Amino acid sequence: MAPSYDIDPRLLRAFTAVAEELHFTRAAARLYVAQQALSRDIRRLERELGAELFVRTTRHVALTPDGERLLPYARRVSAAHDELLDAFRAAPRPLLVDLNTPGLVQDRILRRARELAPEHELMARFESGLTGAVREILAGRLDTSFGRYGGLDAALRTRLDAQFVRYEPMAVLLPDDHPLAALSTVPLTTLAGERVYAGAGNDRTTEWTDLAGRLFAGRGIEVAPPAPLAVGHEEFRRVMAKHRHPVLVVVDFPDMPGCVLRPLVDPVPLSPVSLVWRKGLRHPALDALRTAAAEIGVREGWHTRPSGSWLPPDEPGLPAPSAT
Repeated sequence: MAPSYDIDPRLLRAFTAVAEELHFTRAAARLYVAQQALSRDIRRLERELGAELFVRTTRHVALTPDGERLLPYARRVSAAHDELLDAFRAAPRPLLVDLNTPGLVQDRILRRARELAPEHELMARFESGLTGAVREILAGRLDTSFGRYGGLDAALRTRLDAQFVRYEPMAVLLPDDHPLAALSTVPLTTLAGERVYAGAGNDRTTEWTDLAGRLFAGRGIEVAPPAPLAVGHEEFRRVMAKHRHPVLVVVDFPDMPGCVLRPLVDPVPLSPVSLVWRKGLRHPALDALRTAAAEIGVREGWHTRPSGSWLPPDEPGLPAPSAT
C-alpha cells in the first residue's frame, strides 16, 4: 500500500504521546481519550505510513527504527499545529467591513460593534456598492458589506448569508438652485419628466440602479445615463454642477457642497438594507457587528415599515411581517 501524504495531525499527536510515555494507558490519559481509540489511531497511522512504529508486548512498548525516525518530525508538526491554533485563538485576523460610503448609518453600527468587541479589530472599507463588494467578499478580500441583498443575482445569494438591518427611506440630492430644492419633501410625481442619476453604468452598484428602475417604472421618471464616477466631495460637486441631474440617495446620505437633500414622499420609497457576508464565515467580530445592528435596529424601529411606503414587489431577504 502506498504511503499517504495527507496525515491527520491528531494521529501524529497520538504517536508522540505514546512515544514519550512508552505506555498506552498513560498516553491515553494524557490525551483524554480511551485506550482503544488511541490504539486505533496508532494502527491507522502505521497503515498510512506503511511502517511499524512500535514493538508491543504485554509488559513493554518500544519504538522501532521507523518510530525513532518519525518522532522529531511528529513533534515539529504538533508544535506548528499548536502555534497555528494559538495564533487564531489569541488574536483573530481583522474583520474587513465595507460601509459602502462614509457618513451613512453603517458607521454607527461599526462604532457600536467596536464597543462590544474592543479586543478585536474591525477595519472599515468603502466599496460604494454591494454588487462590487460581494465580488470582493467571495474572493476573500473583504468580509462583510451592507446593501440591498435582494438586488443580487440569485446564484450569488446562495453563496452568502445575510441579516436584515433596516428599511431606509430614499431621497434625492439636488443642486441647491434646482427648482425642486425649494420643497421640504419631494413627491415622486414632481420628478416626472426628470432624469435621475442612480449609478447607471457603474458595475459596482447594479443593485441600486435596479432599485431605481423599479421605483421609476410607470411614473415618467428616467434613470439618467452613465456619468463619470466622482470620487470625493469636490469631484462630486463638479460633476453635479455640470450634469445637474437629481441623484437618488438615502435620507442619511452625507452633506455635499452646493447640494440639498430632500426626502421622497407619496409614497415614501424604501431601500432595504442588509448586512451580508460569505456563507460559513465565523469570526467573533462578525458576531459583534450582527449584535450591534440588531440592537440599534430595535431601539430605533428600523424593522418597522412605514405606512404608505413603497418596496419592490417580492423582494427577497425582508423580515416576516409582524403579527397583528
